[in-house]
Amino acid sequence: MNFGFSDEQDELRKMVKRFLDEKSSETDVRRLMATEDGYDPAVWSQMANELALQGLGIPEEFGGQGFGPVELYVVFEEMGAALLCSPYFATVALASNALLTTATDAAKAKYLPGIAAGDTIATLALTNNAGSWNVSDTGVTASGSGDAFTLNGVKNYVVDGSTASLILVTATTDKGVSLFAVDQGAAGLTTTWLPTMDQTRKQSKLEFANTPATLISVDGAATAGITKTLQIAAAALAAEQVGGAQRVLNNAVEYAKNRVQFGRPIGSFQAIKHKCADMLLEVESAKSAAYYAAWAAQEDNEELAIAASLAKSYCSEAYFHAAAENIQIHGGIGFTWEHHAHLYFKRAKSSELMLGDPAYHRELLAEKLGI
Repeated sequence: MNFGFSDEQDELRKMVKRFLDEKSSETDVRRLMATEDGYDPAVWSQMANELALQGLGIPEEFGGQGFGPVELYVVFEEMGAALLCSPYFATVALASNALLTTATDAAKAKYLPGIAAGDTIATLALTNNAGSWNVSDTGVTASGSGDAFTLNGVKNYVVDGSTASLILVTATTDKGVSLFAVDQGAAGLTTTWLPTMDQTRKQSKLEFANTPATLISVDGAATAGITKTLQIAAAALAAEQVGGAQRVLNNAVEYAKNRVQFGRPIGSFQAIKHKCADMLLEVESAKSAAYYAAWAAQEDNEELAIAASLAKSYCSEAYFHAAAENIQIHGGIGFTWEHHAHLYFKRAKSSELMLGDPAYHRELLAEKLGI
């Protein structure tokens, strides 16, 4: 097991960081989070045409670059640090992986090239109206056969559900959990944008009323693939959380060095030193957990289920604690709307709950370990 990055991966990180420094400044984040779409189409096109980020992990036979999860997780880490407002996570971590793990070859050939080219924004509608991350609790039923299926039910908290042109929906047929493709604007589909605490990542409620859909998996055989998709996505989200945690640690240390109180930098006070030291320990531990999950995803081995839940549970708590301590170190100004500390705090909380909270993933770990 090697957690070191290659020269090519380091260069990828530098390239993505340069791009995000230019395209995802705090001003850009605040501008985009105030819109319902929550992203800049011009930046999305640049990501696809100039950096080929949407197709980074898609096999070459489907128009992608053919790289693995490690390269993708480098990108997610930098995006987390920059609080990028974009449907990238929904499209790449969720929808693309759902297609790769669950869809038929014909569906992969139909949908993946559009995603790789940046022409298709996609998402995975998984959680039911109660917000359950259990794959079997679909909240949507499907009836029909062949190419003529209709969906009925509700999906809630769908990431970029109002923005995506392609919606992949888990639904229950007579044979079990299956995966369907639904076009945005399809008959009987009602999409409602949700006002969430974290405005940098948009969510929507989707209601299906005899909505036409295309079966893109083997009927009743989607559970294993979607479960694996969630494991890969949880590891990707952990990498994103590591990027955010490192950024707030850097911000806290920089402020502690420069903020003078009682004639000396506040970083010289023992209480602040301890906070920064504790944050550093947790962030470095979170990196180890996230990189372990990335390695397991890259190797596609039996350790992925354990590594993903371990990373998601630990990185969630580490990021939230670091974001909270960053506000405390900044003092009163950190609580204000004008300061960026609260943006990371809200992203940390929403990411903590997304794909299952730490308690949920510790329960999955206990089941996997038989304890």
